[in-house]
Amino acid sequence: MIPGTTTKLSEELLASAATINPTKDLVILSGTTALVNITPHFGGGFSGILFIVPTNAAGVATSAAGNIAVVVTMPQFRPTMFVYSKLQNKWYPGPIS
Repeated sequence: MIPGTTTKLSEELLASAATINPTKDLVILSGTTALVNITPHFGGGFSGILFIVPTNAAGVATSAAGNIAVVVTMPQFRPTMFVYSKLQNKWYPGPIS
């Protein structure tokens, strides 16, 4: 995202699974399976940002057993931002409100 310009996100629909492989910036996530790993859609050689929006009423949890740094529960229809650190090989979820 560059300040002062229009930001356009590409989006896709994925089913929740232990490992997801998003190829877009915005993921609309169906299902309730906890996320353990998120494959960096930019190849892992860079840091980056991903937005996930769960559609299930129960939301979707993450697990810290893989490449997600902390456990969070993402509520239904609330975008959660994830920042990927290539140095740590971890996704860091943003605050949940």
